[in-house]
Amino acid sequence: MIFGSNSGTVVVNSMMDNKTKIHLSTFEMDLVNNTEWILTKNIVLKKAEYLLDQVQQHVIPVTKHNAPLFPAEIIAISPKISRGENYNGLPWRMLDYPRWFDKENVFAVRTMFWWGNFFSTTLHLSGVYKQEYVDAIGRFYDDLCKGLFFYCINDDPWQHHFGKENYLPVEDFSPTEFSELLDKRSFIKLSAKLPLSEWDRATAFLSGNFERIVRWLG
Repeated sequence: MIFGSNSGTVVVNSMMDNKTKIHLSTFEMDLVNNTEWILTKNIVLKKAEYLLDQVQQHVIPVTKHNAPLFPAEIIAISPKISRGENYNGLPWRMLDYPRWFDKENVFAVRTMFWWGNFFSTTLHLSGVYKQEYVDAIGRFYDDLCKGLFFYCINDDPWQHHFGKENYLPVEDFSPTEFSELLDKRSFIKLSAKLPLSEWDRATAFLSGNFERIVRWLG
């Protein structure tokens, strides 16, 4: 029913909108009555964390063996696995190691699991760390292309998806163009991804990418 006054119309329409918002579709009703899917989701996330822990156990000795390549303050910080439920609406897990984050300077190798999307390895550098390693990274253009790495073109360094507004394949740029981008942008983000359908080789893929990054820095 719609009342004669404008205020009454607004109230009734608002009530109808709220009813629509809380109504469950058949699919949603099936899910809300099914405990198995949410319990299975929790199991999968625990397995993703265990997988990241396996990667962590691999990269710690690699980092220590190559300690001279890294600033001492970075190696002094322990690895961290972060957990979240809502990156673009979906759960995620992320291992940061080595890691350093402050307002002006970032050094991080980030290993990510994103539900429904991918595993990824990302090298993120800004500030003094970008300046320290930019020339070394530029020399590995061919290896970046071979490893199917992507270069972040976004002005926001905290986006992780591989949409075309965020990442483009390094091979899309010529060596000269790539070198110019490295020089002129305020940060460097280089990422490679693996489909979740290849879960069983994720540990080797992610650990191998870390070793590749160490070669670039050296």
